[in-house]
Amino acid sequence: MRADHYEAPVLDAVAAYKERGELGFSPPGHKQARGAAPAVRAVLGDAPFLGDVLASGGLDDRRSRSEVLTRAERLMADAVHAEHTFFSTCGSSLSVKAAMLSVAAPGRKLLIGRDAHKSVVAGLILSGVEPVWVEPQWDVERHLAHAPSAESFDKAFDRHPDACGALVTSPTPYGSAADLRAIAEVCHRRSKPVVVDEAWGAHLPFHPDLPSWAMDAGADVCVTSIHKMGSGLEQGSVFHLQGDLVDPDTLASRADLLGTTSPSVLLYAGLDGWRRQMVQEGHALLSRALDLAAGVRERIEKIDGMHVNDRDDFCGPGKAAEFDPLPVVVDISDLGTNGYRAADWLRSRHHVDMHLVDHRRISAQFTHADDERTADRLLDALSDLARHADALDPAPDVEVPGPDDLRPDQACLPRDAYFAATEDVPAAKAVGRVAAEMMTPYPPGIPTVLPGERLTEPLLRYLRSGIDAGMNVPDPADPTLRTVRVCVEDARP
Repeated sequence: MRADHYEAPVLDAVAAYKERGELGFSPPGHKQARGAAPAVRAVLGDAPFLGDVLASGGLDDRRSRSEVLTRAERLMADAVHAEHTFFSTCGSSLSVKAAMLSVAAPGRKLLIGRDAHKSVVAGLILSGVEPVWVEPQWDVERHLAHAPSAESFDKAFDRHPDACGALVTSPTPYGSAADLRAIAEVCHRRSKPVVVDEAWGAHLPFHPDLPSWAMDAGADVCVTSIHKMGSGLEQGSVFHLQGDLVDPDTLASRADLLGTTSPSVLLYAGLDGWRRQMVQEGHALLSRALDLAAGVRERIEKIDGMHVNDRDDFCGPGKAAEFDPLPVVVDISDLGTNGYRAADWLRSRHHVDMHLVDHRRISAQFTHADDERTADRLLDALSDLARHADALDPAPDVEVPGPDDLRPDQACLPRDAYFAATEDVPAAKAVGRVAAEMMTPYPPGIPTVLPGERLTEPLLRYLRSGIDAGMNVPDPADPTLRTVRVCVEDARP
């Protein structure tokens, strides 16, 4: 039967719930906003509470016989050319863990690009899966990592033929994308599945001028954050499945194991409504967004001291295969400051919040929600930044290591180090010790150091100099990294 994409099962069920005048003697305790604190209602209004109902025994009956969620997931799968789709209200951080545990098991190997998000590392810690790290393609000139090449995955499989599959992150938060078709071919030649963490690619299925969508490129499982480049609510995520290398019931079971038993219908509704919006209007909306971003890029390029990283910067031999122009990544190194200080200045002076910032770049994420008004406000703020750059305090140097110094030895599994006996030592005495915690510049949330890796002086110098320059490293026990949590020597499992 042909899918009816004018239908939005979750949204329709929320509307029907209100029309029927359902009276719940069940959670949530605010009872359709009636019990919510007046001060909260004054700020949020009643709409969030009115849509906040039980998924089973509220939105649907207690046995979910109307299949509200199932029908919404089927429509999403049809929209993005997948065979199965699962909704998650715990973000892609949960979805990617479920995907990993569907491919590998405790003690088994999984090939993983070392530019993976910290949620992947959390999955390793929880599961005991053994990572085989595949090196990203490193742009030495720009101090930037792109996804690993298909050749790198091929060589990793040759060294570890017992690996259960591969996980690649594409596109990156910078907008560079891997050659997913080639990576899928490498995996499928060995009858191994490939999982794509495509958290930044929710929009990709809906316009031909964007990088290849993972399902179209042959991925077996694809994880997508609808709240990032789509218009879902925060924590709204979906993961898609195709082919016969990953069992759909296993994937559903792993998601159930990790997920909440109290899913948010508000998040489901956001996912459901976004799918309908994209099927009906996505091409036109994204065409406008791409045209807008192209104009913004041209205008930023004319601002003194600013360079917009483009396809020529990010794509080519030894770099990315494809490029998404909607993350507008601006190199401001010629302004004599860093991205951290520039972002803070833009927020304090213009109330403009940038997305990704690092030692030399700031990034403005454009979506179909942007228009000439938001673009002009950004451009005014950036022009003002360029005019006042000399007034910003000189930025301390961030001592970014080269590729060889960025990858320490893995002394033990992340899980073993994380759960080992630990002690906090001064950073100067941590060199040579085994880290027991993640150290992750955020955003983008890619760990510089993982539990189980042996700490080196260049890595600690990079992180400490970054923190002094404004870098945010929120996950260590001591976010200033004056002390570092390490494994007690000879106490690891």
